[in-house]
Amino acid sequence: MRADRRPLSAMATTMVVAGVAVLLVGCVSGSAQRPESSNAENAAEFNMQLGIAYLRQGNLPLAQEKLTRALEQNPRDPNVHTALGLLNDRLDRPREADEHYRAALRLAPRDPDVLNNYAVYLCKRGRYDEGVKRFEEVANNRLYRAPEAAYTNAGVCNQSAQRFDEAERLYRRALTVRPNYAEAVLQLGNLMLQLGRNDEAKAEVDRYLANFTATPELLFLGVRASRVTGDIRAEERFARRLKVDFPDSAPARALATLPRNPG
Repeated sequence: MRADRRPLSAMATTMVVAGVAVLLVGCVSGSAQRPESSNAENAAEFNMQLGIAYLRQGNLPLAQEKLTRALEQNPRDPNVHTALGLLNDRLDRPREADEHYRAALRLAPRDPDVLNNYAVYLCKRGRYDEGVKRFEEVANNRLYRAPEAAYTNAGVCNQSAQRFDEAERLYRRALTVRPNYAEAVLQLGNLMLQLGRNDEAKAEVDRYLANFTATPELLFLGVRASRVTGDIRAEERFARRLKVDFPDSAPARALATLPRNPG
């Protein structure tokens, strides 16, 4: 989600977690643009980049070593605190993670990327009201260039909290901002399938594909919706296009294991 955190739905959880990774990479690349930096700041930037690389590889001990060093070298860098927030979340240390995210916010209270990362964390931890509030702050921040992503993430957060009407409203708000935002259509369609509104889910996919470029995830959603509604011709059409246009994608591979009667 830059753009990229009940029982939680699997789709919602996947989106939130992926959003953190995308947003964090964006923060790191942005912080490297500072024209004048001290030696300590440059060293902190280098160690932060290394720490995040190790974090993405799953090497948490080395990630902690590099990020702790970066913090010692530049304790006022909000991106270092954001990275440490993500690390501590991965280590299941919610108190420490929250402290670092809040430190990042104190240092950069108007930075929409810092807000967005904290919102992802809050929703992932089940703090839905706080997370939605932060996402809405991001969406209304004129410095943020992807409000559709913030609205979609707020929708995911509400969906995880089983506030389905509000989730749908936010997905549609995202599409009002950017009609070709495939992620919002995907989340909206999955919500409709979850609620048994199968014909509507298929209609959303058809409407999007009639106007914009297909994604493998949306074609797979079309397959699923068509199968549930018993529209064999539509199912075959979506599946054929998925296999021809995106043969190496995960959704194309998933076709073989798709249950005949999904719940």
